[in-house]
Amino acid sequence: MQFEPGDRRRVLPRHLRPQPEPDVFSYSIRAARAGDLPYVREIYNHFVSNSVVTLDERRSSIPYWREKFALLSKLGLPFLVAVSPAGVVIGYALAQPWAGKNAYRYTVEDSIYLGPGAGGKGLGAALLQALIDACEQLGIREMVAVISDTKADASIRLHAKLGFVEAGRMGRVGHKFGRELGTVYMRRALRPTRRRKFFSTSSGR
Repeated sequence: MQFEPGDRRRVLPRHLRPQPEPDVFSYSIRAARAGDLPYVREIYNHFVSNSVVTLDERRSSIPYWREKFALLSKLGLPFLVAVSPAGVVIGYALAQPWAGKNAYRYTVEDSIYLGPGAGGKGLGAALLQALIDACEQLGIREMVAVISDTKADASIRLHAKLGFVEAGRMGRVGHKFGRELGTVYMRRALRPTRRRKFFSTSSGR
């Protein structure tokens, strides 16, 4: 049946109208590449300038991230990024040496940051789980998180959800934006699937 001009029946009832496709938050997680570092830098610097999630006060540089990328590559530690379908890095996670002594070689500290608009959608948990899996495959036995104790409830909940337990707190060890800040330490025992390949992280002194 055809509708004549001016016939109101040309407007379909609401339940018969085509519905717009819902926006789906999608991403893929892969190993970081050198070309990702400018995106990673901008994500991190957003938190440096606008929050106490990190106690860094100075914005990081590309040379800084290149050096970190090279170090983690040398040590064989995971550096992961979450990438949108358009190829934009929307979050990252990395594992770095817990301390510079060789005896700590089976322990790492995690670092996870999500870009603006990427939080609250399950990406943090996906990145942290991928990081845990990668570390277990490398033979890492322990993962530690050091979290600011101010406005970091989401990070604490995220780590608790993935099996981390609180290991201690230190009060007033940091100072940023005119505020005294403490830290929360959380840890998780990993289940390594292979023997850790040894890389020295100190000069031995």
